[in-house]
Amino acid sequence: MTELKSSNRLTVKWVRDRAKARYKKDIKCYICGETESLDFHHHFTLTPLLRRWMLKNGMKDTDVLVWRDKFIAEHEYELYEATITLCHTNHLNLHKVYGKTPGLGTAKKQIRWAGIQKEKFKGKL
Repeated sequence: MTELKSSNRLTVKWVRDRAKARYKKDIKCYICGETESLDFHHHFTLTPLLRRWMLKNGMKDTDVLVWRDKFIAEHEYELYEATITLCHTNHLNLHKVYGKTPGLGTAKKQIRWAGIQKEKFKGKL
């Protein structure tokens, strides 16, 4: 499947802003327990997930306010469950491994990576 060539940041922003109200950010880093400088990470990166869905469903950027709730409803797992709270340092480390915009196929690997890092951190205590 070919990805859409245009990347309208405003479209992603409108969807992210609508979805944010239901994000469940933890009070500590999943890996190390840090409570400062926390980031919310999606294992399924929103931009490629959204672009793939738009292409599959023939949706246009200009109609985002009409269809964004449908996208969110169809991607409950990716938006709200396949997520993790990380301290900024561990979030950067994850992206060093999987890139700035991890491919959708790396979600299970990211989850496994976070678990391994958590175990390594426990071993240091």
